[in-house]
Amino acid sequence: MSDVIRLLPDSVANQIAAGEVIQRPASVIKELVENSIDAGATAVTIVLKDAGRTLIQVIDNGSGMSDTDARLAFERHATSKISQADDLFTLHTMGFRGEALASIAAIAQIDLRTMRQGETLGTRILINGSKVESQEPEACVPGSNMMVKNLFFNVPARRKFLKKDSVELSAIMREFERLALVNTGIDFTLISNDTTVHSLMHGPMKKRICDLFGKNLDKQLIPIETDTSIVSVNGFVGLPENARRRNPLQFFMVNGRNMRHPYFHKAVMQCYEKLIPADTQPNYFINLRVDPETIDVNIHPTKNEIKFENEQAIWQILTAAIRDSLGRFNVGPSLDFDREDAPDIPVFDPNAEKMPEIDIDPGYNPFGEPIPDPAEIFGSDYVAPSRIPAPQAFMRPVSATAPRASAGAGSYNGGTGKRTSAATDWAKLYDDFMRKRDEGLEAVPQAEESTPTELPLDHGTPTQAQQPFLGNAMQYKDTYILTPTHDGLMVIDQHRAHLRVLYDSYISNAHEQEFVAQATMFPEVLELSAAQSAVLTDIVKCMGELGFIITHRGGTTWSIDGVPSQLIDTSSRDMVLGMIESITETGLDIASAMQEQVARSMARSGAIRRGQSLTADEIDRLLSDLFRSKSPAVTPDGKNVFAIIPNDYLSRLFG
Repeated sequence: MSDVIRLLPDSVANQIAAGEVIQRPASVIKELVENSIDAGATAVTIVLKDAGRTLIQVIDNGSGMSDTDARLAFERHATSKISQADDLFTLHTMGFRGEALASIAAIAQIDLRTMRQGETLGTRILINGSKVESQEPEACVPGSNMMVKNLFFNVPARRKFLKKDSVELSAIMREFERLALVNTGIDFTLISNDTTVHSLMHGPMKKRICDLFGKNLDKQLIPIETDTSIVSVNGFVGLPENARRRNPLQFFMVNGRNMRHPYFHKAVMQCYEKLIPADTQPNYFINLRVDPETIDVNIHPTKNEIKFENEQAIWQILTAAIRDSLGRFNVGPSLDFDREDAPDIPVFDPNAEKMPEIDIDPGYNPFGEPIPDPAEIFGSDYVAPSRIPAPQAFMRPVSATAPRASAGAGSYNGGTGKRTSAATDWAKLYDDFMRKRDEGLEAVPQAEESTPTELPLDHGTPTQAQQPFLGNAMQYKDTYILTPTHDGLMVIDQHRAHLRVLYDSYISNAHEQEFVAQATMFPEVLELSAAQSAVLTDIVKCMGELGFIITHRGGTTWSIDGVPSQLIDTSSRDMVLGMIESITETGLDIASAMQEQVARSMARSGAIRRGQSLTADEIDRLLSDLFRSKSPAVTPDGKNVFAIIPNDYLSRLFG
């Protein structure tokens, strides 16, 4: 039997590697720009055609390459960044694997012009699907000019899975933002289809943030800065009042490299606990500096996942730095005692003044004073009103010279002239009260120590055993519906349940919707990021066909001058931003995104409210409609519709 194991050709191996390294046009830009940064470039220009499908061109003024280096750079595992395994733990460069250029060359057509600084003649190399077609001398400017044409031209399956140009361009914009944020000392220019999207000059980090995401962020950010032997933290975090429900700007950087780190993200969110609503997230731009030997970046080919040796210590330092900044800038107004006009607070001198002394008679009892004869006060002609019995009970001495009762005098009893001991009466009353209290407490059974303190609610999709018993439901506080199931007691939020039912109904009839534009009295002005503006530019014509009137006012500023008549009572700003987000993240076409947004908006406006009383028939109809849905457990926004209190919890609760 012949041998079956063989070595793969380099072109095939490179295409396999490209599946990990190069996933979309944004991946190409990341790898090429990082090479430019490692080459010491101070200016980088990116040129795109058709969101990178047709052309991705990266031009830099870095060190450039010799003709030998230019040829060798496209071989697998060829790199100038490391020479031995130990170098992986002292990395100061963005790249080090030596896979990127070989992977790009395997799935595209390459045209590279490069020349080293100080030389007069460079080189040009043409590669087609890993095959070098030509290499010859070329007169060019110092640095490198890399053109990647017809991405995935020889991998049709991968090219077919690329999303629409607006979605791919949005991904490119997000990658560009990450690269520009972490390299604030470099000038960046981004040109898409002959339109300059970004032209960024080098400068401080806050200026770069405002250039990328809008000048309105200038007053929304507060600085954080701390320096320890473990980590140096600097950057900016957003004020709580500027937290966002969608598209929060959240960036982590370490040693000049972007990263995703859920653990540190949780640390930031913990600092904002109880400061922002649960459905919002803060903006933050945080840069960490650590010893390269304490991190590992060689985890994933994209190099965005990083392991830290001192994660817990960095967590504590990071939270302390953020809380300190929030306390100094946001928690509330405080007195600054170092101001020149601060109030003069004298030093306390215990001998300066003496406490006033008050003479108290501990035996005085105001209820023991004798009630004088009214004739002594009002004169001998005074006649008591016949309709008020026992006038003595309402009379009090008004003369400052009236005689006091001696200490221990008895109380006046109903005008009969008899005196009883007040101390004896109060003591008897108190004793009776305490005796009855103790008897009542003894009669109450004591709870067992095993009584659960945390309610184990089930929010998942109901199983057959968890289906509610229709006809046995009741309404609680006109807000929740309680109904038994085989597994326990189901508590349903009536507003969210009806929201789910209406949304499903509107989506199923979405094809029948006709959208007619209605002008707004006061246009809504939108200040978008460059990525959002690029997506809106691509879809604005389709949105016009769906009833929106949107005008471009220059740069990244837009105004909404009209909305579909069905949405006249909803927030046009949230509607447009929601559509941009849906198209960017899910790749939905504009019509589907529009239908989804309209369905959500109409369901929110039409759903029954909390506090609205329902009849038994209305409750049964609502539950019947809800559990015919494919997703009865959550609203279209992902919020829980119901919870189930298990039977075993109820049993333990009552022993």
